[in-house]
Amino acid sequence: MNLSPNNGDFTFVSSTEAEDLSGTIDAPDVKLNIGGYNAKDPYATTFLRKRGYGWLLEVEEDEPEDNKPLLEELDIDLKDIYYKIRCVLMPMPSLGFNRQVVRDNPDFWGPLAVVLLFSMISIYGQFRVVSWIITIWIFGSLTIFLLARVLGGEVSYGQVLGVIGYSLLPLIVIAPLLLVIGGFDAVSTLIKLFGVFWAAYSAASLLVGDEFKTKKPLLIYPIFLLYIYFLSLYTGV
Repeated sequence: MNLSPNNGDFTFVSSTEAEDLSGTIDAPDVKLNIGGYNAKDPYATTFLRKRGYGWLLEVEEDEPEDNKPLLEELDIDLKDIYYKIRCVLMPMPSLGFNRQVVRDNPDFWGPLAVVLLFSMISIYGQFRVVSWIITIWIFGSLTIFLLARVLGGEVSYGQVLGVIGYSLLPLIVIAPLLLVIGGFDAVSTLIKLFGVFWAAYSAASLLVGDEFKTKKPLLIYPIFLLYIYFLSLYTGV
């Protein structure tokens, strides 16, 4: 007796009739799909895609983390700041420095570091002048900027802020000398005047261009007064 499956179904027979039973069972075609969209129910996937909701099945790939250095993230270029410091401390054109980079490529962190350093030095005299020095730097630069634009200069506030901040370096340089020879009034006065002229010349030579023509003294004089005021905040005069 031959028994064959009908439509994939089993046929149960009694034990008395189970002699010489033979046959085959077809294994179903099973595919395993692991990962991605195939791991989901194909019917649900097809349904969602036909209804325009296929975006629900999309998985965003994690982008690799951007491991940039902290200085690069903050846009701090130490080599550029060092070069600008040298340009301010050595303002003579004969030395061959491209001093216009201080004006044409302004930055914020370099001048801020210089102003904070000058403020820290001023703590020796009066702690309360620290915030006042930063305020004078911001609003003093704003005054020079407005005056320069009124006189016809083509400068931005960021350029003036950077140049005025960097040009405080001569006053930082003379600060230790004033501590050493503070008892000699005549020498101390000469050093103060030298420091103020040095700072004012560094700033004015960058900010006062040829576009001012005969109006240069109108901008140089306020810059000179600004650095006198900075020095007075340090010395307490």
